[in-house]
Amino acid sequence: MGKKIKFGTDGWRGIMAEDFTFDNVRLVSRAVADYINGKGMGGKGVVVGYDNRFLADKFAGVVADTMVANGIPVYITESATPTPVTAFGIKTWDTAGAIMITASHNPPEYNGLKFIPEYAGPALPHITEEIEANIKAMQSESPGDMIFISGRGDQEEAMALAEMPVAKETGGFNKPEIREINPFDNYSRHMANLIDIEAIGRAGLKLIVDPMYGCGIGYLEGLLREAGAEVQEIQCHRDPLFGGNLPEPTAKLLGELREWVLEEGAHLGMALDGDADRFGLIDSDGTFITPNQFLPLLYHHLVRNRGIKGPVTRTVATTHLLDRMAEAFGEEVYETAVGFKYIGQNLLEKGCVLGGEESGGLSVKGHIPEKDGILACFLAAEIIAVYGRSLQELLQDLYNEFGSIHSGRLDVHTSPEEKERVLAELRNYNPDHLAGVPVKDRITLDGMKLVLRDESWVLVRPSGTEPLFRIYAEAKNKDRVQELQEEMCNKLGLKH
Repeated sequence: MGKKIKFGTDGWRGIMAEDFTFDNVRLVSRAVADYINGKGMGGKGVVVGYDNRFLADKFAGVVADTMVANGIPVYITESATPTPVTAFGIKTWDTAGAIMITASHNPPEYNGLKFIPEYAGPALPHITEEIEANIKAMQSESPGDMIFISGRGDQEEAMALAEMPVAKETGGFNKPEIREINPFDNYSRHMANLIDIEAIGRAGLKLIVDPMYGCGIGYLEGLLREAGAEVQEIQCHRDPLFGGNLPEPTAKLLGELREWVLEEGAHLGMALDGDADRFGLIDSDGTFITPNQFLPLLYHHLVRNRGIKGPVTRTVATTHLLDRMAEAFGEEVYETAVGFKYIGQNLLEKGCVLGGEESGGLSVKGHIPEKDGILACFLAAEIIAVYGRSLQELLQDLYNEFGSIHSGRLDVHTSPEEKERVLAELRNYNPDHLAGVPVKDRITLDGMKLVLRDESWVLVRPSGTEPLFRIYAEAKNKDRVQELQEEMCNKLGLKH
């Protein structure tokens, strides 16, 4: 039996040539094909997209060949395409779902495969569990029972075997085949309906865009220029090594963007991760605006300026400032486990205006239930254009109305043995007080979260892949955040 293949919070990822191999991609692709066919949706086809990583287009070709070999037509993007744009292709071509080859913000030696079902959002656990069961069943078969078509590099041979030609986008399918598509036009028209394009055009914004060498190149800057903004871009060519860094839009990795914003006197710097589903923002004074800060700004804008009423949904690790605002607006808050799949579910089922997570993913009502960094950056530009003020200034107004709040995350590495010990302690850890304040609520939705009487909170959440604990905290000031994190480390015997 082969090595166990497991889907994490957002798909299956592995190190290329070690775990993420052509054979394993064929295996997972066939498992997805069995899932689609088992639901009676194979005839609708599937969209296949890929990012800018090493061999990503070849891996996508393997996926496409495997799909058509199992009777499923394929719409494959003609070039590297962001995850949210690939997901939007599901709606454009009314397919059974999409498969995206990406490892998102992981190091360059990683690649990954993400299945996006027909609702155009991340696959829920019951779906990935069914796919994993299909994989396990196939791994137990003898090699002679495994039927795979060779990769896109041998496409002529593969298509001859399957009698399934590659075609450009025209009309419908007569039989399963691979068809190349460009989903940008439909996505951009949809985006124009979500964003106040005219406000951005009138404001004369000067913007710096950093796609971090990822597959978001050409999307955000192109759309912003069409809207009438003055745009400059950096790190805007393909580099599978991502300039020697992670393609993750964090404060630590956006130093060059910050310098450009300050040197050019830009209104805003905006960054995308490797597959453009997460965002990063640098304000005009060089300040990094965290997702925990931008999400409340966006919620306020949607409700107060656009007049869109409805609840909000956030992960257990995301700011409670959203809760204060929702209460003032007379709306509900839906808290979920970490993973945008749960946010997407609430966007679909609960009518939420906004869904987001502290790690940089968000979507809004009217869009697909998939996180979209392009949309997030576009909305940030709209907010600045509408109010004519910096994000920092608008954030201070928000604090004046709803109370200031500070968030932080501390990563504590342990040994595997120590991790098991701490996990055992957490199961029974239920204090009356923490750092001198009574505990109001204990939440075990994902990890262990203590909400205190003064509205501060701390969350201890183990990593699912390594001996590591993430300790999130939120309070009225930074010192209190650190105090809560230190107190929790001391209580659990964690050293950092």
